[in-house]
Amino acid sequence: MLRNPIHLRLEKQEAWQHVIFMASLCERMYPNYQLFCVQAGFGDPAVYRRILDLVWETQVVKDAKVNFDLQLEKLEECIPAADDYDFYGVYPAIDACVALSELLHSRLSGETLEHAITVSETSIRTVAMLEMTHAEREMTEEELNALPSIEEEWDIQWEIFRLLADCENRDIELIKGLRADLREAGISNIGIILQQ
Repeated sequence: MLRNPIHLRLEKQEAWQHVIFMASLCERMYPNYQLFCVQAGFGDPAVYRRILDLVWETQVVKDAKVNFDLQLEKLEECIPAADDYDFYGVYPAIDACVALSELLHSRLSGETLEHAITVSETSIRTVAMLEMTHAEREMTEEELNALPSIEEEWDIQWEIFRLLADCENRDIELIKGLRADLREAGISNIGIILQQ
């Protein structure tokens, strides 16, 4: 799978930075899930939205209590099965769920680094899979890394990483600002626009 020095650099960050990094990437995958739900008449994208909002809340509201076991159960009911659909949108939707599931597992286990790396890899895989689907062939890591869409995804991941790396301590205003920016942009890692 596509490797990037960001995965080594994440080791130097604290757990809260990993959580915000993961939440940010989930925020960028949410429009893929939302669009799939609308197109397929599947589930309710608001469930994903609410679960992700709860994670953000734990990072900005002191003593926010969330039952992550329960949230994981809710999420698992919202994951589409690839075999049930014959259109491409199911795959980015599943990836979005995988990423959010990793984020919830990190809250349950207290281990954040490996989950943060997996979320990063999941997001880049969504982009890579779309490119290979368009090209109708497998591509090497070199070929993929040369693509503007892959480059852009890594750039955005690095941007989020650096923003968090510059914080000595958990900066509530920065976290709120990052969430607001990602929401307002409303564009997914594969260019899907959030439906308001």
